[in-house]
Amino acid sequence: MVFFPETKSCNEKRLEVHLIKSEAARLRAASLITLRLKHHNKGTEPGGSMNKRNSKNTIGVIGGSGLYSIEGLKNIREKKVRTPFGDPSNTYVTGDLGATSVVFLPRHGKGHRISPSEINFRANIYGMKVLGVERIISVSAVGSMKEHIKPGDIVVPDQFIDLTRRRDQTFFEGGIVAHISMADPVCPVLSESLYEAGKEKGITMHRGGTYVCIEGPQFSSRAESRLYRQWGVDIIGMTNMPEAKLAREAELCYATLALATDYDCWYEGMKDVDAGDVVTIMERNVMNAKAIIGSVVRGIGERRECVCAHALRNSILTTPATITRRTKDTLKPILGRYVR
Repeated sequence: MVFFPETKSCNEKRLEVHLIKSEAARLRAASLITLRLKHHNKGTEPGGSMNKRNSKNTIGVIGGSGLYSIEGLKNIREKKVRTPFGDPSNTYVTGDLGATSVVFLPRHGKGHRISPSEINFRANIYGMKVLGVERIISVSAVGSMKEHIKPGDIVVPDQFIDLTRRRDQTFFEGGIVAHISMADPVCPVLSESLYEAGKEKGITMHRGGTYVCIEGPQFSSRAESRLYRQWGVDIIGMTNMPEAKLAREAELCYATLALATDYDCWYEGMKDVDAGDVVTIMERNVMNAKAIIGSVVRGIGERRECVCAHALRNSILTTPATITRRTKDTLKPILGRYVR
């Protein structure tokens, strides 16, 4: 209740009440505008996030050669994310498949314009983290290094050998050190879900195997291909490293659908790998990959029963007091729960 001095006239009292009501209305309107602006801008700034509904049960899909979209998405929107590590490969496409939110990113950009060595892996993974993603399904074209893995088959690898040389490998540098375990580099739960979904659909799937990641963009020489076979690797590709390492640093579940397109150049009974032939095989592979992804995304649970969700817990060795404010701000989406 508002009290006025008795010396004021009725008109003066009415005027003051009007002014008070007007000011209250102005403040409410300003507050509403601010909330709307914050909601609109979420996900466009480093450290931002999507709305609360998408903060849980959100799956990221990183598409490789041949996979440039996800069919069946509802409520589709494009989100451009700025990161302290530069620009991601493309704008992110978000939408819903059933009760699950999906964030899709074409690894090579629209039109396949980014070479494997030029992919900004840190920005790609950081953007996924900012957008509330907790699990990543990576789709990649690979060459088969084993005769029983035929072109058109799909492998869900569980190990990697990293032979890349030109790529930024970690988020933790410039005054902060974290040694994260990569003993088991993929999420066993998500990997098993992908494998089982493929088997249920009658797709020829291979559970486990070692993916050797080369720099590229050239395919292997015959001598290199034979050497990798001596190492016992199962498939060869150019894009899953350091992608899997960065996903683990960001505490994201990570699993790969590796789409076999060729026999590299080791198999004397088959034609040497050719980009044109790869595209032909990819068309069938991509349809299968989309079917698997759709099944897994729609049936995924919210809780993560794996080590991925707390992979950083005992990995940061730097004394918190020595970490600069700039580094803390840069890595807030990744580091925030451990260092403030």
